[in-house]
Amino acid sequence: MANTAEQPRERFSNFTPYEMKKGEDYMSADMLEHFRNLLLQWKQELMEEVDRTMHHMQEDAANYADPSDRATQEEEFSLELRTRDRERKLIKKIDQTIDRIDKDDYGFCDQCGVEIGIRRLEARPTATLCIDCKTLAEIRERQTGI
Repeated sequence: MANTAEQPRERFSNFTPYEMKKGEDYMSADMLEHFRNLLLQWKQELMEEVDRTMHHMQEDAANYADPSDRATQEEEFSLELRTRDRERKLIKKIDQTIDRIDKDDYGFCDQCGVEIGIRRLEARPTATLCIDCKTLAEIRERQTGI
């Protein structure tokens, strides 16, 4: 049985970093539009992956006589479904982030209120914590196991 799982695609395939204009305020209308477009593009790519998975599973579904082939196929499907479930949760987070943009509540740390930063948001558009608060949260998580 051939391995038909697709290789992961590069996220934001045609991404252009935002260039702040001289004197531009943090989270200006142009900047918010940049992030909205980035999030919508990411969501679209994830939705296309869902469609590809559905077609792949429908086309490749076969009732193999050999138990090893059947087990391999079931494991591939299981892995794909777990990946799609993580992506489903990410799509929900993307939608929540777009709502934050709509409410002018995007780009600032939920914990301390400072600017998260353009480059961090471009790397992780759904980030809600600045790098310092995120680092502290990760340290706390490792220490407490929560």
